[in-house]
Amino acid sequence: MTVPTVGALRVNGATLHYEVRGRGPLLLLIPGGAGGAAAFDGIADDLAAEHTVATYDPRGMSRSTLDDPEAEQSVAEHADDALRILELLSPDEPARVFGSSSGAIAALHLLTTRPERIERLVAHEPPVVEVLPDAPEHRALIARVQATFHAEGLMPAMAVFAAGLKKDGAAPTEPKAEIELPPQAAARAERTMANLPYFVGRIVPSFMSYAPDVHRLEALSDRLVLACGQDSHGELPYRPAAFLAEHLGTELRHFPGGHTGLTTHPAEFGEALRKAFQGAE
Repeated sequence: MTVPTVGALRVNGATLHYEVRGRGPLLLLIPGGAGGAAAFDGIADDLAAEHTVATYDPRGMSRSTLDDPEAEQSVAEHADDALRILELLSPDEPARVFGSSSGAIAALHLLTTRPERIERLVAHEPPVVEVLPDAPEHRALIARVQATFHAEGLMPAMAVFAAGLKKDGAAPTEPKAEIELPPQAAARAERTMANLPYFVGRIVPSFMSYAPDVHRLEALSDRLVLACGQDSHGELPYRPAAFLAEHLGTELRHFPGGHTGLTTHPAEFGEALRKAFQGAE
């Protein structure tokens, strides 16, 4: 694995840890969930053959520290963080951007507010549930998660959240044997667990209540690729991307694996991402 160049960038209220590999046009990878820059270790080297690949820990996650650990989080501020990295690393040219899950929500906001900075955005399963016809149900889910988190703690809240993300009406499944993850993925599990309280308490309620500017996305649909996991059909994170793709009249691309295909199928996921930026099938 290539050792990346590491930097620290001061932004409003935080210091961002970022990593850069390769050379060529800039490709910014924005992680989602409780993940950070390390979420892309399985794909960054391959993509760096054709791009300057940059990724980072979102504010409050892992090595990106907040000036005020209790600060409320907003999609707009997280999108501005991504903008600052684009301006640092590609000041004169628009960049390619990939966002996963909550990272894709920040990327969508960046596209609608600063489209001149983005050549093409691939957004993988952004859970922008406010676009869905049954959005009130999902608001109720988020409220249940928060109530459980504050009353009972992290793991009960995660159980409520996970149940709400499953397929509509799906029966409980038998426990499956754990997928054996690549060594790098296993090594970062401890850091991801440490990020979970912040993710559940600060990111989930803010990001999943975010309503994107759909009219603006319509005007910019020629540079937006919406993607989902081929194993995610019917699950909540799949539905907003599918809904938006149909609304915008664009193709919904399917990537290997499910919502976390980036981790479970890194080589295939990276190849699908490369093709999405090329516009290839």
